[in-house]
Amino acid sequence: MGDDELFEAAAETARQEKAAAGEPLEPRVGPLPKGPPESKPYTHPAAGWGAAKAVTEFLVDEREVVVGSLEMLKMNQENSGGFDCPGCAWPDTKDLALDLCENGIKHTTWEMTGKRVTREFFARHSVTSLFDWNDHDLEAEGRLTEPMVYDPDTDHYVPIRWADAFKLFGDAVRALENPDQASYYTSGRLGNEASFLYQLMTRELGTNNQPDCANMCTEAGSRAMLDSLGTGKGTVDLKDWEAADAVFVIGINAASNAPRMLTPLAQLYRAGKKIVHINPQVEAGATRTIIPHDILAMATFHATPTSNLDIQPRSAGDMALMRGIAKATLELSERDDHAIDREFLRRHTTGFDDYRRLVEDTSWDEIVHQSGVTKEDILQAASIYRGADRSIITWGLGVNQHEHAVDTIREIINVLLLRGNIGREGAGAAPNRGHSNVQGNRTCGITNAPTREFLNKLAEVCGIDPPREDGLDVIGTVEAMDRGDIKVFVGMAGNFALALPDTRYTYAALRKVGLTVYVSTKLNRSHIVHGKRALILPCLGRTEKDVQRGGVQRLSVEDGDSMVHLSQGNQHPASPQLLSEPAIIAGLARAALPDSATPWEWYVEDYDRIRDTMSKVLYGFEDFNRRVRLPMGFRIKQPARELVFLTPSGRAEFSHARLPDVVPRDGRLVLGAMRSHDQWNTTIYTDNDRYRGIHNLRTLVFMNAEDMDERGLEEFQPTRITAYAKDGTERTLKGFLAVKHDIPRGVAAGYMPELNQLISISDYSSQSEQPLMKQLDVTIEQDA
Repeated sequence: MGDDELFEAAAETARQEKAAAGEPLEPRVGPLPKGPPESKPYTHPAAGWGAAKAVTEFLVDEREVVVGSLEMLKMNQENSGGFDCPGCAWPDTKDLALDLCENGIKHTTWEMTGKRVTREFFARHSVTSLFDWNDHDLEAEGRLTEPMVYDPDTDHYVPIRWADAFKLFGDAVRALENPDQASYYTSGRLGNEASFLYQLMTRELGTNNQPDCANMCTEAGSRAMLDSLGTGKGTVDLKDWEAADAVFVIGINAASNAPRMLTPLAQLYRAGKKIVHINPQVEAGATRTIIPHDILAMATFHATPTSNLDIQPRSAGDMALMRGIAKATLELSERDDHAIDREFLRRHTTGFDDYRRLVEDTSWDEIVHQSGVTKEDILQAASIYRGADRSIITWGLGVNQHEHAVDTIREIINVLLLRGNIGREGAGAAPNRGHSNVQGNRTCGITNAPTREFLNKLAEVCGIDPPREDGLDVIGTVEAMDRGDIKVFVGMAGNFALALPDTRYTYAALRKVGLTVYVSTKLNRSHIVHGKRALILPCLGRTEKDVQRGGVQRLSVEDGDSMVHLSQGNQHPASPQLLSEPAIIAGLARAALPDSATPWEWYVEDYDRIRDTMSKVLYGFEDFNRRVRLPMGFRIKQPARELVFLTPSGRAEFSHARLPDVVPRDGRLVLGAMRSHDQWNTTIYTDNDRYRGIHNLRTLVFMNAEDMDERGLEEFQPTRITAYAKDGTERTLKGFLAVKHDIPRGVAAGYMPELNQLISISDYSSQSEQPLMKQLDVTIEQDA
């Protein structure tokens, strides 16, 4: 055994010992703190000068003050040749010259960094040594510059020509015993054209193994809405937000995860409309805000409230809370003829009578017990709902990532149906998409469970014979890796290794794969935890100019309101060796399918050609190339918005699920993993969480003060957290510091990806197959 092998064996032994002792399995995620941990309430408005100061400091740290400031003027200005923000999927506003936010600027600047990861960097650092780097420092090294291949003899990545990288992939795929031995992951950052080519390649290769980031974040909402309304997408647009009388914001930290939502919330409050926030924590976005592009407010420090009512249910108590609003509304309808919309219910819904009986059979005691909310607060929320002629309900990961999330979101739809708040101006269901183009990926065919209609159309237009069996999602892919059934894995953007639950299991599973291929802009954990062979293929970022034979190209993206518009980068590429995502996909496809009749190279010469094919395959994309060039692009048809319900009954369907028991037992708590403010998905900018008042700390657990007192815990005292998985196993983490927080009793919270180590691969929803990021069954005690 050589020195490198001895070193790796010793390192792996140390990791196993750490895991057995309940210590973190991997290095720190965030950077080294700049001082001792601090926790103090955040008392300032969301956004405003706090955001401006944070952005300025970030631009200075990244040495991108001039370029970054100029690039802000082009963000979300697609009609004037700008680019779509690579952050969240909030829809763009036509009338705003600066339609941006703090996190969008950070995300863009992080991509535009002048730092570079070259072949010399990889020559200096073995992969084993890089494992012990924290994840912030891996990404902070800068942009990848050329394709690299892992050399197991030296434990280093070494340069490889693009043609040879494609050949390595093609040879590996053609050597598979069957196509389902490969899996193709997608992150939400891909443009629509790349997504369409990617799904076309995998299906021509013969598999529907297409896990994507939606499997971990928005799957529950899509399934629930499809069952209730016949569509997996929201039914509102920005004009509806302007016309709404009330908005209910459930399980969303708007100031951090959808900061541009603060603008319509402030406008609604100023207009005398009602806003209700429902979340275990009262986040900064549920207090008050100063909108940065509101010059007068910035100049006078005038903040606008963003909430009329804040309700803090227990984790996973949202379904009981919505049942309570329904119960109050139905009870009121016995003496108020306008409390429910009887004509809408008669003409457009089915199952109402059974739902009414279900609600009547659900006692107020059960609703209060399961929601963790007083009857008085529920009645107050119901009064706001009754008093509004038009209501929007929007929800996020705080709802999606629970065991009974599908039932919960269907209950949200039930409440909307009671008052006819579907299919009319100022009302509807608005799932919050927290990642740019995650919705567009699905629209363009990225899914492990495609419909028969889509596959038939794909076969007809593209001349391929796609597989008809459902493929593997994210959890299924990792389990198949562990069994040795996945020989090739492609990660199209994202950070698969760090985003998934059960860190130890996931890492071990990835290392069993024959070949891992990652298409990325920056170095991350997934390049360090790799298969027996590994490729890193560097791609253009959203801000960079994409020049093909047909000239400068533009990609399209779809926002959370189903608007499709163009995005064009303006920056010079970080390296002349970078390829666009469509070009990389075409290179991989041609290498794996040398005899394919699909014109891969022809497609890449001019993306209009891809769009022409998409217009023939995808519902709602007719006349794609013309319509996407219209001001603000075009909106994909939403049948439910027109009161056309593509359900088996042809009507909106009430659901009839009984309330689940979500109250923790035997001194246990429900732990939720979430992002900090200074973080975007797995990318950590600093160890601060400004809006929650945290500085220089990420390995923490937020707790109710009484829960801490009951366990004899003091502020910043180290804890021992033990999670009890569905499969009967236990996982323990030591050393996470207890922090007092305004959070309901029985509920605790901390940051992902640090807490992912506690989530078993078996801890996923039986309704959506999503990991239970917000509903871990844990005990927390003093760390002896």
